[in-house]
Amino acid sequence: MTLNNLPPLREVIAEHGLNARKSLGQNFLLDLNLTSKIARMAGDLSGHDVLEIGPGPGGLTRGLLMEGARKVVAIERDERCLPALAEITDASDHRLQVISGDALEINPLDHMQAPIKVVANLPYNVGTELLIRWLTPDNWPPFWDSLTLMFQKEVAQRIVAKPGSKAYGRLSILAQWRSDAKIVMEIPPQAFTPPPKVTSAVVHITRLDQPKFAADRKTLERVVGMAFGQRRKMLRASLKSIHPNIEDILLASGVKPTERAEQLTIEQFCTIARNL
Repeated sequence: MTLNNLPPLREVIAEHGLNARKSLGQNFLLDLNLTSKIARMAGDLSGHDVLEIGPGPGGLTRGLLMEGARKVVAIERDERCLPALAEITDASDHRLQVISGDALEINPLDHMQAPIKVVANLPYNVGTELLIRWLTPDNWPPFWDSLTLMFQKEVAQRIVAKPGSKAYGRLSILAQWRSDAKIVMEIPPQAFTPPPKVTSAVVHITRLDQPKFAADRKTLERVVGMAFGQRRKMLRASLKSIHPNIEDILLASGVKPTERAEQLTIEQFCTIARNL
């Protein structure tokens, strides 16, 4: 059997009893035209290993393989999905490797070779945590060339937000300091089974070889975390515990102590971090 001869996903779900579980943050995409379109948003997959988290019955997995991925490593926590994914493994000449377990606890690099792209309809309950891990490794450049990820639209907007907007915050800065991020498509609730209550969006993040502005990662994360942890406060108040002379440091960084976190650019945050 080839990928083109695999049964429709609705049949696969019925055969294996794969009703989506809210506890696992599952919402399945069954439209193979749509999953192939998402796969194409990641760019040319030939010559790349692709990491997928939470493949479920394998809709996006099929798209990634059919779009030419050299290899797909899929991490799936729900053991009910493994027989359906095994059928895809057989139909793809074993270009699919399925790892059963929790994506937060597994190192996929033991099973992959560079260059690597990450493409996933992330389970809602672990999506943001995984993204932050991928954006904040100790060593840069990271293991991935790009991340093409589906989130709730609200989260996607936070990733690409600009200074001065309500959505702008810690996630915006972590995503845009060393990468370029953009929303490439929106997906309505009715495309999923079961349909979620919100619109989803696919974000494409391309890593840069060097950060846009120099800063120590841990210092920058600390400054940004404290600033946005009390985003209604002026910076001199939200950052006062980070340094006894924070007002002088802010002024030396070209920042007014009376400004609030959402008013600052990434460059200004990096300047503060360098001056601490």
